[in-house]
Amino acid sequence: MEIIVGIGEAKFSKSGILKTIGLGSCLGIAIYESKIKAGALAHAMLPKSNGLKTAKFVDSAVSIAIESLEGISGNRKNMVAKIAGGAQIFKHLTLESLKIGDRNIEVVRDTLREYGVRIVSEDTGGSLGRTLYFFVNDGRLLIRYSNGGELWI
Repeated sequence: MEIIVGIGEAKFSKSGILKTIGLGSCLGIAIYESKIKAGALAHAMLPKSNGLKTAKFVDSAVSIAIESLEGISGNRKNMVAKIAGGAQIFKHLTLESLKIGDRNIEVVRDTLREYGVRIVSEDTGGSLGRTLYFFVNDGRLLIRYSNGGELWI
């Protein structure tokens, strides 16, 4: 079973594949809880929520994903994260304020550290779009690039 995670959404499951499409500067945040064999995937667009509880923002998407796993008996001590995305799709945009991908990556690292969830692998930056397939039964993450390439992390 494949569950689609849209832009600005976070979903969790104990089976199947969580999939998100079209990551550019957005971040895909996959959190796996090894004891209960469950996972959560968020597709966050912007770095900071300023207190709003929505998966559109990286910091609150991390919170929502972790809390959803804790809600089904997950424990942060058993959680690890994989992140992908944060690309600079439009190379000609050089203003620091427009480098959303870089800011998203910085915020996800800081937020996961605050929650005590370790990043075990990542594929961030670059200039290619990505689609993610998160296999929640074992925590594998398949990345398909906009140029046709693939990478397992």
